[in-house]
Amino acid sequence: MRALHILIIACLLLPVAASAGEQVTWPEGQKMAISLSYDDAINSQLDNAIPALNRHNLKASFYLTLASPTVNSRLDEWRAAAADGHELGNHTIYHPCSAGVPDREWVASYYNIDNYEVAEIVHEATVANSFLHAIDGRSERTYTPPCGDTIVSGKDYVPQMRKLFVAIKGFEDVEPGVAATWEVADADGQALIDRVEKEAARGTQLFNIIFHGIGGDYLSVSTQAHEKLLAYLAGNKEAYWVDSYISIMKQMVGK
Repeated sequence: MRALHILIIACLLLPVAASAGEQVTWPEGQKMAISLSYDDAINSQLDNAIPALNRHNLKASFYLTLASPTVNSRLDEWRAAAADGHELGNHTIYHPCSAGVPDREWVASYYNIDNYEVAEIVHEATVANSFLHAIDGRSERTYTPPCGDTIVSGKDYVPQMRKLFVAIKGFEDVEPGVAATWEVADADGQALIDRVEKEAARGTQLFNIIFHGIGGDYLSVSTQAHEKLLAYLAGNKEAYWVDSYISIMKQMVGK
């Protein structure tokens, strides 16, 4: 599981950011915005996550790895998800990660980001944006780095990537404490709710929760746990604003 990312990085695209102690104004005065996102474009997200989100009238972000077989075989369902108001975000084409990190035996040598150049990963993300535009017709996009890895040939590629995106998840241009990110797996519903309440109590204003499998696939959370969280969020809309990451970030920077 990736560690919590709260980083301050010079931003080329977003001219305004919340600073520590400055309260962001959410649409209905909520105390915290919550971005629910789902990485990799896998079957259980279409089978379980999207139907549950739609039942509760909650909007989320799905970061598509475009080489995933699920994109090709279920393209109409991804297009329908976008039409329902969910965000299709950029998670590259091939999901390159560092093979030099422990327990990364699954990283193929030809998708090892340690062997990439910065221009190569930027080009891959650019092509992915074009592919996503062909799916949903949208021209603005956000990005989640695969595995949270952003070092290519010893260089941080995030500054070069910002020109392509409204925002990069986990790398918001904010002071520490404003935003927090949690990549979750194998947690029950009460643990999910407890973490939301803990972040709200400490003054977090944007809480990113990153899922993979929902009731299947890998790094999974059960459908019951997922449902319990969604029911809690839907029942506490006065406290939490749940929306796509792109909508939240546009609100955060006053766009």
